[in-house]
Amino acid sequence: MVWQKQDPKGARMISETGERSRRSYITLLLALLAVLVLLALSARACTSKSDTQLASDALQAGLAAQASGMLDQAATDYADCIKHDSGNKFCLYDLGTVEQAQGDPVAAEADYRLALVSDPNYAPAIFNLAILRAQVGASAEAIGLYQEYVKLKPNDAAGHFNLGLLLNQTGDTTEGTAQVAQALALDPSLRSRLASPSPASPSPKLTPKPSV
Repeated sequence: MVWQKQDPKGARMISETGERSRRSYITLLLALLAVLVLLALSARACTSKSDTQLASDALQAGLAAQASGMLDQAATDYADCIKHDSGNKFCLYDLGTVEQAQGDPVAAEADYRLALVSDPNYAPAIFNLAILRAQVGASAEAIGLYQEYVKLKPNDAAGHFNLGLLLNQTGDTTEGTAQVAQALALDPSLRSRLASPSPASPSPKLTPKPSV
């Protein structure tokens, strides 16, 4: 039997080489794991939506439902929009129009006022709030709102007409007559309302699609 003499130095070199290979393998696995984690986080970020986008989606759903006459669904969608963006003037205003159409002027007034907290110059909310305040006999406040409205929308016949009628009713016939005349110049069809004066209160217009 021939005995081979072991080489401790060679064995040590083989052992060190194997250790380096094992460490390289572990390093590669960790790098791959890190890449997979980053890809997963990136995919999650792409699929999740911000509150702004969720609010916009809910608003568009509400507009579609309201346009189809599904007011309860529209109210639900607008409330969902407000949940994601509590100061969204479009959601607040459109919810107010639904509540006004459903015969809940108190809730509608509250939402119009919240819309105006978000944007004091949001003309549609000013106009509809003026209608509601005039209906409950708050003429002075309604006049102030209409005056604010026609400053923002000087070519809107309905605003001038409603302001003129209210001024006439409260005794300011000079300014009232002038406002009505301006309204008729802008929209002669309003003349038919003069036989039995009543405010021009068209159905609230739906909010146009806002940019987000």
